[in-house]
Amino acid sequence: MSRKETIQAAWLEDMAFEITVNGHKLVIDSEPHVGGADRGPRPKNLMLAALGGCTGMDVVAILKKMRVAIKKCNVYVEGELTEEHPRHFHTIHTIYEFTGHDLPPDKLQKAVSLSEERYCGVSAVYNKVIRMTSEIKIIEP
Repeated sequence: MSRKETIQAAWLEDMAFEITVNGHKLVIDSEPHVGGADRGPRPKNLMLAALGGCTGMDVVAILKKMRVAIKKCNVYVEGELTEEHPRHFHTIHTIYEFTGHDLPPDKLQKAVSLSEERYCGVSAVYNKVIRMTSEIKIIEP
């Protein structure tokens, strides 16, 4: 059976909206030159945040099951917007940065691939319409 998710976007003033997601609130806004007051992130950037969080959670959980001890995991998501309206991301590049001692590259790649190809629902949707690429960086402390 499918599960329905609902958020609320309540207009505050100018271009700002208070978004309620799972009982948590955040404000989104636009830049001053388009009528906002820069009170919060832009909606399209939250698309990148959703991808980074979704795939990051997957990868950390998979590596834990593989018994790979990472000290840190940072996920950087870069999106390139089209010039024409409606402006949307046409490419997204994800950088997975792992910190730890003697991290096995093959297991890191396996965890990332599983997330990108099988588990991350955000990635699954974006892959249908956006060119997606990724890379892995390993940092020895």
